[in-house]
Amino acid sequence: MTPVSWRKSTYSDGGGGCIEVADGDTDVMPVRDSKDPQGPSLLFPSDAWRSFVAAVQASEFGTV
Repeated sequence: MTPVSWRKSTYSDGGGGCIEVADGDTDVMPVRDSKDPQGPSLLFPSDAWRSFVAAVQASEFGTV
C-alpha cells in the first residue's frame, strides 16, 4: 500500500479506542485500528464503505 494520510473521527474520545481511515483512493477505503497504527489495514470497496457510513448515520444499526 502506498503511503496515505490517516485521519481519526472527530467523535473520538482520545482514549485510543477508535478507527482511522485514509481518504484519497477512489476504489478502496483503508481502515485501521488507531491503537495499532503499524498493524494491518482493512481495505473496503469505496461504495460499500459509503453505504456503511450512510447506514450508521441513519441509525440503521440501533445503539450500542
